[in-house]
Amino acid sequence: MVLHNPPFPPPPRRAARVRDAWTIAAVGVGVIVIAPLLSILWLALSPTEPIWGHMLQTVLPRYLYTTLRMILAVGLIAAIMGAGAAWLVTLYQFWGSRALSVLLLFPLAIPAYVGAYVLVDSLDYAGWVQTALRASFGWSSARDYWFFEVRSEGAAALVLAFALYPYVYLMVRAALREQAGGALEVGRALGLGPMALFWRLGLPMLRPALAAGTALVMMETVADFGTMQHFGVQTLTTGVFSTWLGQGNVGGAAQIALLILTLIGLLFGFELVSRRGARFHGQGRSQRPITPRVLTGWRAGLAFGAAALPFAFGFVLPVAVMIALSLSSPAVWLQSGLIEAALNTVLVGGLAAIITVGAAVILVYGLRMGHAGLMRVLLPVTALGYAAPGAVLALGLLIPLAAFDHRLADGVLALTGYDPGLMITGTSAAIVLAYALRFFGIAQGAVDSAFGRQSPNLPHAARSLGRSPRGVLMAVHLPIMRGSIAAALLVVFVDCVKELPATLMLRPFNFNTLSTRVYELASLEHLTEAAPAALIVMAMGLAATLLLARSIKSSEN
Repeated sequence: MVLHNPPFPPPPRRAARVRDAWTIAAVGVGVIVIAPLLSILWLALSPTEPIWGHMLQTVLPRYLYTTLRMILAVGLIAAIMGAGAAWLVTLYQFWGSRALSVLLLFPLAIPAYVGAYVLVDSLDYAGWVQTALRASFGWSSARDYWFFEVRSEGAAALVLAFALYPYVYLMVRAALREQAGGALEVGRALGLGPMALFWRLGLPMLRPALAAGTALVMMETVADFGTMQHFGVQTLTTGVFSTWLGQGNVGGAAQIALLILTLIGLLFGFELVSRRGARFHGQGRSQRPITPRVLTGWRAGLAFGAAALPFAFGFVLPVAVMIALSLSSPAVWLQSGLIEAALNTVLVGGLAAIITVGAAVILVYGLRMGHAGLMRVLLPVTALGYAAPGAVLALGLLIPLAAFDHRLADGVLALTGYDPGLMITGTSAAIVLAYALRFFGIAQGAVDSAFGRQSPNLPHAARSLGRSPRGVLMAVHLPIMRGSIAAALLVVFVDCVKELPATLMLRPFNFNTLSTRVYELASLEHLTEAAPAALIVMAMGLAATLLLARSIKSSEN
C-alpha cells in the first residue's frame, strides 16, 4: 500500500497573491455598485445648462415641500398602523390573532402603484362605490352629493401607508418579543390600563424599533414614482422624470436626484442610528416571555377589527378587485403581450437575481479574507444602492452607459465595418444591470449574514488540507449557504418584478415587463386589461412574503 502525503497549503507568497486577487475582485464589484451614485454627483456638479437657479425659483421648492409633507404623513400613518397591529397581536390573544400575525405581512406582496390603481378605480366617479351610491339614493350627477377628491395627496398617503406599514410592524413585533414579560406584568399589577401601558411603558421601550421602521417607510415614500404619478402628486422623484424626459435636461434631473440622495442619506443615517439603539437588554436567559392576555366578547371583536384593518385595505381589497376585474372578462388573460411581458420579466429578473447574488458572494467573500477594515467601509457603502430610488439609479446609470455604448459601437464599426447599434442601452442588458445595482444591498445582507453564521474553523480546516480559496468557497461555504442563497435569489427576483421607475427609464423600445404593462394599461384607465399582469406580480410577491413569514416563525420557535 502506497501512502500519499496530504497536500500542503500554498506557499505564503502565493496565498497572499490569491487573497489579493479576491480583494481586487471584491473592490471592483463595490466600485461598479456605487458608480451610478458617483455619476449622479458628477452630472449634478457639471450640468450643460445652468438650470438650478431657475428650478430653485419655480418648481424645486414645491417638489421638496410636497416630498417632505408626504414622507411625514405616510410615516405617521404607517407607524400608527404597524405599531398598533404589532402591539395587539403580540400582547393579546383573541380569535384570529395567530393568523393575523402572519397575514399582516402580506401587503408587502402588493406594489404600492397597484393599490393606487385599485383605489382610484373603485372610488372615482365612474367607480363601483360612487355608482352604487347614486343607484341607492337616486342621485343623477356629482352635483347631487359630496365625495372627497380621490386623486389627492391624502389618498396617496393612505395607499402608501397601507403598502408600507409592514416595515414598522416587523420591527416593532420583533422588539416586543425580545422584551421580558415581567416588566409589562408589573405595569398591569400597578393598575395601568391598556392605553397607559402602551404610552408609559411600551412606547419608551419600542421607540428605537419604531423609529427604524418609520425611517424605512419614509425612504420607500421618497423613492415611489408609480403611486405619486397616478395621484398627480409632484415630488422630487416625479420631478426627475419630468425634468429629464419632459424637458430633456439631464443636468437639472441630476441635481434633483442629488437632492433626493441627500434626503435618503439623512433618512438612512437616522435608520442606522435607530437600529444601533434597538438593542433591548433583558434579565438573561431566565427572562419570561410575554404571556398574551386573552380577550373575549366585544373587546376581542374590537381588537380583531383594529388589527385586521391594515391587512384588509393593504392586501384583501387590491387582490379582490383585481380578481373581480379579471373574472369579469376572462378574455383578458389571452390578450396579446401578456405572455411576452411575463417572459421578459422572468428573463431580466432571473438574470439580475443570479448576477446580484453572485456579485454579493464575490464581494463578501473577498472582503472576509483578512480585510476587516475594508469590509467595514465597503459593505455599508454598497448597500446605499437599495436606498436610492430606481429613477435616480437609472439616471446615474444610463448616461455613462450610453457614452460607453456609443464608443463600443464605433470601435466595432471601425474594426469590422459592421454597425452593431447600441448593445447595452439598446437592449434589456441595461435593465438587468440596473436591477443588480438597485437590489445589491439585499443580496449582500443575506450573503454576509450567511457567512457570519458559519464557524471560522471550517475554512481553516479546508485550507490546511490544500484547498484554494475558490475550492473552499465551492466545497465548504456554498453548500452550507444554499438555503440563504436561494432565499436571496427569490427576494431579489421578486423585487425586480415589482420595480417600475428604473424599468420605465431604461427599457428599449417596445419592451414590456409585467410592471410596465400594468403601469401603461392603468394609466390609460384600462384596469381590467391590467389585472392579469398585476395578479401575476402580486403572486410572485406573495411567494417572497411567505418565505419571510416562514423564516420569522422558525426564528421565534
